[in-house]
Amino acid sequence: MSTDRRRLLVVDDDPGVVDYLVEMLEQAGYGAEGSTDPAEALAAAAENAFDLVITDVEMPGMRGLELLAAIHAERPDQLVLLMTAFGNIDMAMESVRTGACDFLAKPFRIEELYAAVERALRDRQMVRTAVRLGSPDSEADASTFVARSARMQQVLSLAKRASAVSSNVLLAGESGTGKSAIARWIYDLGSRREGPFVAVNCAALPHALVESELFGVRKGAYTDARQDRPGLFVQADGGTLFLDEIAELPLEVQPKLLQALESGAVRSLGDTRETAVDVRLITASNQPLEQRVAERLFRADLYHRLNVIRLEIPPLRERTDDLDELVDALIFKIATRLRRPVPAVSLDALRWMRAYRWPGNVRELANTLERAIALAEHDTLLLEDLAQASQIPGNDQFLDDALARGWTLVDVERAYIRHVLEATGGNKIQAARILGMDRSTLYRKLG
Repeated sequence: MSTDRRRLLVVDDDPGVVDYLVEMLEQAGYGAEGSTDPAEALAAAAENAFDLVITDVEMPGMRGLELLAAIHAERPDQLVLLMTAFGNIDMAMESVRTGACDFLAKPFRIEELYAAVERALRDRQMVRTAVRLGSPDSEADASTFVARSARMQQVLSLAKRASAVSSNVLLAGESGTGKSAIARWIYDLGSRREGPFVAVNCAALPHALVESELFGVRKGAYTDARQDRPGLFVQADGGTLFLDEIAELPLEVQPKLLQALESGAVRSLGDTRETAVDVRLITASNQPLEQRVAERLFRADLYHRLNVIRLEIPPLRERTDDLDELVDALIFKIATRLRRPVPAVSLDALRWMRAYRWPGNVRELANTLERAIALAEHDTLLLEDLAQASQIPGNDQFLDDALARGWTLVDVERAYIRHVLEATGGNKIQAARILGMDRSTLYRKLG
């Protein structure tokens, strides 16, 4: 069976049962760990992204159904499989009703457990695919909203709360992290979704035309102004205006933007009258605006007016728990758009993607996958299909250096473990997944 080192947690108050199941699951190719303490298991499930939790029902201190409810309070989408020596139809129905993915009555053959595990993981994949198939028309990049990581969960929670009000929102984060998609999501959730959503990249506007683009122009205001043209504020009236790369807004235009925000009215270039507008403003910057203010390239009063609700969008390297699902979602979306079969991903390619730092963030990941899908001649994406992977020095040089230094196999292993840890920013959970070992083995080898 192909498990791709899915991570499983086994919980039972009998140490013998835990040891046996962990050993058998490890032999079957899973990454398994166990616990005899439900409270300890709950903490582990809250901290780590397990593919499946397998727990006994009858345990002292906390019954399996209570553990199930507590886990789902922290991770609502966590797969939990219950097992008990007191199995009956009523218990089976109760376990499924309270959110268990399956139910096993003790004693069971180990093959039954394997089948239940495979069934749970397969069903989860089918559900995820069905969700994406059910919303193909969303204009926001839904793949950006994969949020198993705590950082992204916090961002989406704040964004959802921000959508309920009309306060200005500032989205801060590196290029390619999905700020424009978050802006659109806030609009889609908010009360202004019936109004227009107008988006513009300030860096793409010629400096000489920024004022007329934002506020409009009257016929005859300058030589080429042959007719009245409403600005972006008027176009967004009753809805939302999204100004991306706001740090690039020319300094001479900033006072007029500040005045428009404070007065709720704009004046077209060449006009003597003001036009009232009702606009919710969302801005984004991949540059630290505080530094631009310190350099006197951005007005402090405008910065404070924009920075009412601030969302910091994390770079992809800081949300590694999201990577596998993000790859899955992007592959499906890209393959559908290109009208290509949805490919699988080889384990080597996935491990490389987990270790790579992705300086271009989600945008770079999407571009890498699109190139691979467009050019691949097989139904599985291999390591050689990933453009950046070819830029990494070959293993031969590393091994030649190791040989010249007289390294033992233990030295080589330790050096590679250190390299993976550096690539994952010291995230031992992610490093263990890439290395194909459990955390206890990684800690032992580091020690």
